[in-house]
Amino acid sequence: MTKQVNIAILGFGTVGSGVYQVLTEGKESIKHRELVNIDVRRILVRDLVTERNIGLAPIETFATDFADIINDPEISIVVECMGGTVPAKDYILGALAAGKTVVTSNKEVLAKHWPEFERQAKATGAGLYFEATAGGGVPIIRTLLDSMQGNNITHLMGIVNGTTNYILTKMADEGRPYAEVLAEAQKLGYAEANPSADVDGWDSVYKLSILASIAFHARVNIDDIYREGISLVSAEDIAVAKKLGYTIKLLAIGKKMNNNLEVRVHPTMLHNSHPLANVSGVFNGIFLTGDAVDDIMLYGRGAGKLPTASAIVSDIIYASNVAEHRYMTFVNEFDAPQWLVHQKDWLSGYFIRLTASDELGSLSKIAGVLGDSGVSVHSVMQFNENAHKNTAELVFITDTARELSVQSALARLRALSCVISVDSVMRVEE
Repeated sequence: MTKQVNIAILGFGTVGSGVYQVLTEGKESIKHRELVNIDVRRILVRDLVTERNIGLAPIETFATDFADIINDPEISIVVECMGGTVPAKDYILGALAAGKTVVTSNKEVLAKHWPEFERQAKATGAGLYFEATAGGGVPIIRTLLDSMQGNNITHLMGIVNGTTNYILTKMADEGRPYAEVLAEAQKLGYAEANPSADVDGWDSVYKLSILASIAFHARVNIDDIYREGISLVSAEDIAVAKKLGYTIKLLAIGKKMNNNLEVRVHPTMLHNSHPLANVSGVFNGIFLTGDAVDDIMLYGRGAGKLPTASAIVSDIIYASNVAEHRYMTFVNEFDAPQWLVHQKDWLSGYFIRLTASDELGSLSKIAGVLGDSGVSVHSVMQFNENAHKNTAELVFITDTARELSVQSALARLRALSCVISVDSVMRVEE
């Protein structure tokens, strides 16, 4: 027997209109396959005059007052596609308080207010679904919740931001500088006019908070995630990485060993043999390691109108067909659980590029500082030599070392008279 489900969509921009398109064009096939007849009863917009997509749906579907949605008893699912935290947070809480299930693609509001949302959902028995928050069209959350329950996840590593991946791919393929490629990405619509959320790593932090919480069965607050963006990645870094057989990616990394957890977002040198090294352009890739399944990787479009809509519609159908909504089984509070130790002194390989005086003894002094700091050098290369300036560019790849040991070594290197500048430091994952 086919079930009737009426929904409301909050926001009718790229994502909201994409959800409407998928539900409208796929209405009959969804009904046939899933035995659910989904009707969009209301679409909330700020006003009818400036709404650019007003012609895509019947005018009587649109509303400008959230109360029209909350007070409609026939609407059972509210789909939030507005982005940001205001007014999205209040609308989500209002819908949940009214007993309406919420499906959202808004990673920022979920990462910041998830515990509050879940408490409200539990209080009324409403559902809270968010597949589209962490991987766009890549079904990573459903994989973690419904396919890997028999595993303890030990590693999570992913390219979860298409904008930064596009920029780094273009820089690598064409040898162009960061600022030039960023401007192109903005012109093409891959980057916002204010690109900070993407290029400074915030978007990846929100997504890692959600994914790591599920994967490691403990609430991971965004404040506990180390963050670096890509603005300091230079064309020289990428050129040297290519010569060494590496690719530079902005990675969201989570690792858990016993009760020790490390969560970090930063540019990373990946060996070209790693599957994530071949994820290019605006695509996303998420690499997981479970104690039973070992390594798996999910790959696909992490953003865009229809890929994101695909994940949202999947959640709508899933929510429509469950007899009882499920919630997280870990303690979902704002503060990290007391048993969890957030490791700041993690282990990693490191890439260090510096400019030194081209004089006898410089290399041994630099290597000596690294060794005295507990940082073992795996390899060292001299990439250029300028007789006029009497300088040399030295590149060190370290063995696995502690983060704090490397930072201590860097401070001492900068104080050496033979070191003119430390030009780049990047973590290395094999």
